[in-house]
Amino acid sequence: MTEAAFYDVLRQGLQIAVKISAPMLLMALVTGVVIGLFQALTSIQEMTLTFVPKLAAMLAAFWISMGFMTAALTGFFTDQIIPLIIGG
Repeated sequence: MTEAAFYDVLRQGLQIAVKISAPMLLMALVTGVVIGLFQALTSIQEMTLTFVPKLAAMLAAFWISMGFMTAALTGFFTDQIIPLIIGG
């Protein structure tokens, strides 16, 4: 394997990692902004008020996007990694 091929596979792997993590991170961001706005408007400064909804939203985002994540990882491994291991 050449150095260019190694870096190309590494770049593709990082792109897949970003695509897979994006739904959960975006959900956490949106939930955090909404909860922060709610806390600022009501002057409620409870720590668990931010943690529990973010956790629930991230779990929901994971559950919804699980099929996409599995397909993306399976496609990456069958198209890129396994042929490299086999030697093709």
